[in-house]
Formats: sequence, structure tokens, C-alpha cells
Amino acid sequence: MTVLIAAEELLDAHGRTVLLDVRWALGDDRGHERYLEGHLPGAVFVDLDTELADPPSPERGRHPLPSVQRLQSAARRWGVRAGDRVVAYDDSGGTAAARAWWLLRWGGLADVRLLDGGLAAWRRAGGPVETGEVAPPTGDVVLVGGGMPVLGPDEAAALPRDGGLLLDARAAERYRGETEPVDPRAGHVPGAVSAPTTANLADDGTFLAATVLSERFAALGAERGRPVGVYCGSGVTAAHEVAALTEAGIEAALWPGSWSEWSADPARPAATGPDPG
Repeated sequence: MTVLIAAEELLDAHGRTVLLDVRWALGDDRGHERYLEGHLPGAVFVDLDTELADPPSPERGRHPLPSVQRLQSAARRWGVRAGDRVVAYDDSGGTAAARAWWLLRWGGLADVRLLDGGLAAWRRAGGPVETGEVAPPTGDVVLVGGGMPVLGPDEAAALPRDGGLLLDARAAERYRGETEPVDPRAGHVPGAVSAPTTANLADDGTFLAATVLSERFAALGAERGRPVGVYCGSGVTAAHEVAALTEAGIEAALWPGSWSEWSADPARPAATGPDPG
């Protein structure tokens, strides 16, 4: 599975490509405003909270998976047609855009990429930007679901007990339970291994080379053939970790509810400190 496309490659690309601008960050609602100020020519703004997730709930987390039908309606609004290549990007190293990449792959699309390095890489490559809203003609894409593996909370918690690996993609201080800015409780799922998403990126916001990612994940215990699951706060940056694992040649399942779902249930245990526990 090819995950990334370089800015230079995208500049030289031929044929129809649908560009998705997924600028989003926790606690920052200015993504659409920044999009209007400058985006890749023809790019459509994607609202992560409303188009890449169902409404939040304690039972399903802060960003539950949308239904296939809702995702298909959104993709058609973005102008996606059968056979199109889709490229998603943001201005945060792909940590938000990866949610769109993962969901469309989950929905059944084959040719979905992340723009490696996002808007900054595009600008460095000399790519033009435009301002204002883009409203493309409605697409006709059909999504079916089931294209990427998914975990529920019980399946995720069972991985460490059953010889698998559960990776926590949040910042290390949240994993250790030293701070929790948004979810009901601090800590991590017992048995999970800390693997912050930010360590997948080079200083310029591009992904590390596949060989380097392979070494990183091997040191954490991820290897081909071993079941691997990933969670974060609400299933957003965990999608970025799944993308990095895919680049490294390792299949991993996403737990969409993640810590926001787990920590909302007081009956589920929380471990703290630097060790899986």
C-alpha cells in the first residue's frame, strides 16, 4: 500500500486528483479560516469534526467513525468520483490529514495518499496556492467499508495479553498520566506501549524514511505477523501512526474510540508511569 506522495511528484502528476485540505488541531477552530487564506489550487476544505467523525459520546469517544453512508456523502461533496486519486494534506505533518487517508481507505478507495510534509512541503517545492472557497461538482464515488482493520476497546485491551502489541500514539506525558487536557482520566490502557506520533516525523514535517520507521517500530516490538493495534486520544493521530506503520510494511488496526472511550468508563483500569503496567 502506497501511503505518501511527495510535493514534487504531485506537482508533476497527470490525471484527475482530488485535493483535501484537513487543517485541524485539538482546541483550534481556525482550520477553515487558514484554508481560506491559502490552500493548494482546487483543494476542498474538510471539516474533521463533522465530516470525518460522528457526534461525540462517552460510549464511542470524541471522534467516532462515521457511517459508510455519511462518509460517502461527504466524499461526494468533496467531488470524489469513481477512479479518482485523492490526496489529503494539512499543515501539521499529516497528523490530521491521516484521518481522511485512513477513513477513505477504510471506505474502500484504493488510491489515497498523504502529501508528505503537507502545505509547507508544497510551498518549498514551489507549488502555487490560491485563496477562497472551492465548491466542486458533486462526485459519484461509492464506498463500501471494511477496507482497513478496526478494533473495539475489549479487542485492543486483549492484544498485550494475547501476544499482540498495543501502541499509544499520544504524547509521552499523557501516556504517563502526568497531564490530561481533554479526557476524563489520565494514564494509559494497561499493557500499551508508548509510541508518540510525533516521532514518525523529521524536523521538516515529512515522514521519516521507511527504513528508519521500521527500526523505530521494531524497537517497540512491532513486526510483520504480530497483531498490532493503535490508539490515541480519539482516533485521529492514531491514524497517522497506522500510516507510518504501513510505510514500514506493518499492518495495524485502528481503535477509533481510543482513550476518550476507555477513560469515560470508570470500570476500566488506567495505568500510569513510563511502563506498560
